[in-house]
Amino acid sequence: MDYKLEHKLLDEIEKLKEDFNKTTEKIVKDIKRKDKIFIRSDIRQQCEYDELQLKIQEIKELNKEIEETQKEVVFTMGAIGESRSKETGNHVKRVAEYSKLLAIHYGLSKKDSELLKQASPMHDIGKVAIPDMILNKPARLNDEERTIMNTHSKLGYDMLRHSNRELLKYAATIAYEHHEKWDGTGYPRKLKGEEIHIYGRITALADVFDALGSSRCYKEAWDDDKIFKLFKEERGKQFEPKLVDIFFKHLEQFLEIRKELRDTF
Repeated sequence: MDYKLEHKLLDEIEKLKEDFNKTTEKIVKDIKRKDKIFIRSDIRQQCEYDELQLKIQEIKELNKEIEETQKEVVFTMGAIGESRSKETGNHVKRVAEYSKLLAIHYGLSKKDSELLKQASPMHDIGKVAIPDMILNKPARLNDEERTIMNTHSKLGYDMLRHSNRELLKYAATIAYEHHEKWDGTGYPRKLKGEEIHIYGRITALADVFDALGSSRCYKEAWDDDKIFKLFKEERGKQFEPKLVDIFFKHLEQFLEIRKELRDTF
């Protein structure tokens, strides 16, 4: 090979090598610079993510506090309604527990069963608008007084129905329908069978069981045999047959709740 040509090729190779090294160094610098940018970006994004998670957690805790406060208010209002008719707060506690137990065995979800438990204490909230002379009359009501007393279902519904809160919406339904009967002879709308919301059907049985077994200003508490006889007679009439069957199948659980939450005077 000609010396000059060989030298020229070597020079070109050296130049290519130099250019390659410069290009490589530039690429490496660019990569390192981008890595730093990405690292800073990742750190910033991580900080923003962590801040967002903290805010989400704060919102969750606030919502939980709101829900707990709402439940407490609902129970307290229910207890106030019962206290006007000389009944104890344990009545609404027992009805709530009976209702949840019936709901679970009926096949409702855990969420729906708990929602029913929280809403059921408001079933008689409409009684706050019933005059004391009727509400606490120490004798059976006459027809006119009974008509006025029966308005407490609609009154309770009207008090609660405008709320957008799920709990209070269901409480409104329960207040409205817990005196309806499976055979359509109840009040205020004479709903029949599954026209009655399941929450209303369940609360109806829970409320009657507790009311019959408790002393009121107008009656003494019934003994269990008398209550059980009535429930069997009212199966398919006042109460949904399936709920009566559940009640007797799990009777020991209901009696245990009654024992744990018995009234103490």
